[in-house]
Amino acid sequence: MTENELSKEIIGAAIEVHRHLGPGLLESAYEEALCYELELRGIPHERQKYQSLNYKTKTLKTDYRIDLLVDKKVIVEIKARETVSRIDKAQTLTYLRLSNTKLALIINFHEPLLKDGITRIVNDL
Repeated sequence: MTENELSKEIIGAAIEVHRHLGPGLLESAYEEALCYELELRGIPHERQKYQSLNYKTKTLKTDYRIDLLVDKKVIVEIKARETVSRIDKAQTLTYLRLSNTKLALIINFHEPLLKDGITRIVNDL
C-alpha cells in the first residue's frame, strides 16, 4: 500500500477505536486499542519504535520513540489532550526527517469528533 492508502486505513481504524472508547482515556489505552485494530485489519506495524539520532559521524544514545510505525511507511503519534501543540507537530516532523519517512499522522483521541483531531504531517524529503 502507498502512504495515502495506509493513512486511510489507519484513520478508519482510529475512528473505530474512538467509536468504541470515546474521548477521555490515557494515550496508552488508545495506542493498545489502535494496535489491536490494525492487527485485525492485517496491517503490519511496530509499537514504541526507537528512533536513532545521528549527529555528525556518531549515533547518539537517546530515548526517542515513535508511537507507531505502520508498514515502515507512516508514523502515527497518538495524543489524548485538549489540543495538539506546535511542538507536537515539530517533533513529529523531526521524527519524519530522522526516519526518512514521508507521512505522519497525529491522532488526538481527546476530540469529541475524531476527524477534528487528525493532523497530517508531510516530509518533503
